[in-house]
Amino acid sequence: MAAGISAAGNNGGGKVKITIVPSILSADLTRLGDQVLEAEDAGATAIQIDVMDGRFVPNITFGQGVVKAIRQISDLFLDVHLMIVEPEKYLEEFADLGANRLIVHQETCPHLQRTLQTIRDLDLEAGVALNPATPLSAIEEVFDVADVIQIMTVNPGFGGQTFLHNQIDKIRRLKQAILSVQEDVRIAVDGGIDADTAPLVAEAGATILVAGSSVYNGDADVKTNMTKIMKKIGK
Repeated sequence: MAAGISAAGNNGGGKVKITIVPSILSADLTRLGDQVLEAEDAGATAIQIDVMDGRFVPNITFGQGVVKAIRQISDLFLDVHLMIVEPEKYLEEFADLGANRLIVHQETCPHLQRTLQTIRDLDLEAGVALNPATPLSAIEEVFDVADVIQIMTVNPGFGGQTFLHNQIDKIRRLKQAILSVQEDVRIAVDGGIDADTAPLVAEAGATILVAGSSVYNGDADVKTNMTKIMKKIGK
């Protein structure tokens, strides 16, 4: 199940459903609930919640309490990105709190296939993220248990970073690898996504675009910012 605000894009030679998933990492935390609802009112059907532990990445952000609070005010699809060490310790708890998809990092999961299968056994979508320096070969054996593979187009830890253009070829190669094994795996991209970079990653094969700063810290309100990205994808 793909979730987010949708636009028609040309991906791999045909029209496909491309979704924009706002990331609350860039939201105004003094009014986080309102910011979530603003994204929902703008047409988003999903948001991403970045959970950081200060160990795998240098920043500390949200935890279980935020996931629980957002679930209490919204029925949005909750895409929880676990940028933490030993994520397997928390999978069941995040599932119980209302997460719909859990994304773990390849770099923190020595038993990645088992971790992804555990997520699926919890009736959630299973995702795996790759840091910019991590090669695709690190996840080629888990296509059969991954619903989403998320390519990081910035080094994880902070919002508002500059998009790494050298990751576009990585997205293209991942798309071809997925096609070659005929698995139903979607490609997500996270980091530096805005109206300029969204068409580039969509053309390369991504169908889930996580956008934070461009949605919440853009030139206008949340709805206008999201619509701007959608229009660029639809061209």
